[in-house]
Amino acid sequence: MSANRAMAVLSGLWAGILLAIGLIGAPAGFATLAVASDAGRVAGRMFAQEAYLGLGAAIVLFLLERSRARRAAEAGQGSALNANMLLLLGALFCTVTGYFALQPMMAAARAGQGPWSFGALHGVSAAFFGLKALLVLTLAWRLAPR
Repeated sequence: MSANRAMAVLSGLWAGILLAIGLIGAPAGFATLAVASDAGRVAGRMFAQEAYLGLGAAIVLFLLERSRARRAAEAGQGSALNANMLLLLGALFCTVTGYFALQPMMAAARAGQGPWSFGALHGVSAAFFGLKALLVLTLAWRLAPR
């Protein structure tokens, strides 16, 4: 499998996972589990798994795209920092900030600690997740063979 094809497949799988969790998994948990805290734990586990998977996917995709962009720049056909790399860096930023930075703050807010409410932090985290999904979908669309 070529690097271009591998990048298209990996970005498409990552986009599908983001959509499945955000549009199916988390809402289904809250719709079917009687206790909201149980549904929150199920959703939290899905988001945690996606965060680590997202880190891995972003790193692999970034390394592949960096190599491809460098070759194109050396051939005089583009920049070493292209739109795909910016999309990946944005998705990586959303993952790190939206999960790894905000999750501990959300846990503290749930315990009554910290200056922000759980609801406010949850809203910010959801916005980062939605933005990440848009960035990864855009990347998958750009990498799809024509």
